[in-house]
Amino acid sequence: MGGRGVVPAMPDPLPIAVVDNHTHLDVRRRDVPDAIAPDGPDEPTTQDVAAALADAASVGVDRVVQVGCDLVSARFTVEQVDRHPGMLGAIALHPNEVPALADAGRLQAAWDEIERLSVHPRIRAIGESGLDHFRTGPEGHAVQEESFRWHIDLAKRTGRPLQIHDRDSHDDVLRILAQEGAPEVTVLHCFSGDVAMARECIERGYLLSFAGTVTFKSARDLREALAITPMDQVLAETDAPYLTPTPERGNANAPYLLPHTVRGMAQTRGVDVATMCEAVSDNAARVYGPW
Repeated sequence: MGGRGVVPAMPDPLPIAVVDNHTHLDVRRRDVPDAIAPDGPDEPTTQDVAAALADAASVGVDRVVQVGCDLVSARFTVEQVDRHPGMLGAIALHPNEVPALADAGRLQAAWDEIERLSVHPRIRAIGESGLDHFRTGPEGHAVQEESFRWHIDLAKRTGRPLQIHDRDSHDDVLRILAQEGAPEVTVLHCFSGDVAMARECIERGYLLSFAGTVTFKSARDLREALAITPMDQVLAETDAPYLTPTPERGNANAPYLLPHTVRGMAQTRGVDVATMCEAVSDNAARVYGPW
C-alpha cells in the first residue's frame, strides 16, 4: 500500500498501451499532494514533462491529453504539445477561474486568447469547462454558466470534443448541454455521477472518463455507473497530480499510475485487462484522432 509522502512505485505494465484522457503536467508533481502548486519557481520544465511521459510509457501509458485550464497552463500546453509526440492538448478556462476573471473585467480577453490558441492542430479538445458548485458559491454560478455556454459554442465552432468539469452540479450541467446542444463528441471528465446520471449521459451519447476515484473503497456509485457504461463510451484518466488511485492514495498522482485505475475498471466490468485497455485506447483514438 502507498503512504503519504511516498513516491509510488511503478505498477506492472499494461498488456496493451492506453491513453491518459486527462492530466495536468503543468502542475508539478511533489511527494505531498497538498503542497502541489501550479506556478512560481517550481514550474515544470520540458525535461520534467519528458520524464513524466517516459515513466508513463514504460508501463503502457504511451499517450496523454494534457489539459490547460487557465491562460498560463493553456500557453504551456500549446508549447509542450509540439515538443512531445505522445501528448495532445485540451484548453479552456476552468469554471473556478471564471468568476475572478469576470470581476477583474478580463473574461472576454481570456476567452479571446483561448479561442486563438484552440486552433493549434495538436489542441484536440476544449476543456475542462463546466460547472463547479463545490468551490464557487452561488454568487459565481451565473458567470460559470455563461462561460460554460461559451465553451460549448467554441467546441462546436472548432469541431473539437468538449471535456466537461462537473462538481456538485450534475443537473445544471445536463440542463445546459440540453439547452445549448452538446458538441458531437462530449466527454464527462472524472465522471462523478451515479447510475441515473450515467444512464442519461449514455443515452445522449456522451463518453464517461473514470479517474482514480473509481478505485476508492467508498466509490460504490461510481463502480455501478461504470458497470452499465457501454465499452465504446468509456475512457480512463489520472487527473494527475490529483485523485491518486488505490493503492497509492495519499501520494501525488502521475500518468504512470493509470494502470491501477485501468485494472480496477476491468475488475468492475468483469473483463480481462487487455479488453479494457483496447477499449480505452480505441475510444481515445476515435475522440482525439492520431497522436
